[in-house]
Amino acid sequence: MKKIFLLLAAAFAFTACEPEQEDFSNGGHITVDQLVAKTTVSQTGNVVKCETLAPVNAKWSIAGKEYFSNYATKKLKLGSHTATITALCADGTELTHEFPITVTEITDPLEKFWIYGEDPEAQPAFSPAAWDAAEMRFSDNEGKHFPYLSDDVYWGFKTLIFDITDATDDCKGRIMNGWWSARYDDEKDVQFTNGLWELQLTEAIAKDCARGNGGDGKDLDLMVTSGSCTINSVYYEE
Repeated sequence: MKKIFLLLAAAFAFTACEPEQEDFSNGGHITVDQLVAKTTVSQTGNVVKCETLAPVNAKWSIAGKEYFSNYATKKLKLGSHTATITALCADGTELTHEFPITVTEITDPLEKFWIYGEDPEAQPAFSPAAWDAAEMRFSDNEGKHFPYLSDDVYWGFKTLIFDITDATDDCKGRIMNGWWSARYDDEKDVQFTNGLWELQLTEAIAKDCARGNGGDGKDLDLMVTSGSCTINSVYYEE
């Protein structure tokens, strides 16, 4: 009996000395600490690279732009930014963690991709009339100024930058599609302000407005509903 007791004690002692193993299997969910342990955010100058090896479906939001992938990279402007990972575990558990980023040096300058206004003579500044949905519809044949946006722009979830001047204090408008079938502003008119006004393209916008790859071809449309402003150009930067 004594011999059996000693054998059991030795077995328990051996188990206690075993190092604790973290379970990263995809059978259920992981913790935020485990997510962070499997996630890397690195930075070279103004270029940030984000990656998670955790067994999750991940979405990255970097300085306002979303990437539905476990990996993402983006050029940033000078200043403070945030990279946020939202992870969905196999059992439906959702985890979120933020990584602060500070850019003090531009090592890889952003390149400007023009949509309208690169040549001010061919594409002059204009003041969109209120309640005229054709003024800022991105359509070659149903818009008055802007061309179609390519699928690369829609599905790349680009951030459109509008150079706006002469905006009155009451200049507001609606972000919708050309069929008036959906709005992308939480059903609340947005304020158009002087300077560089930005619009982040989303998955919802791409699904409705892209002309291919699953898009319904309804065209992104911005419409002034009150006040007035001048649109000088539209572009995105990468």
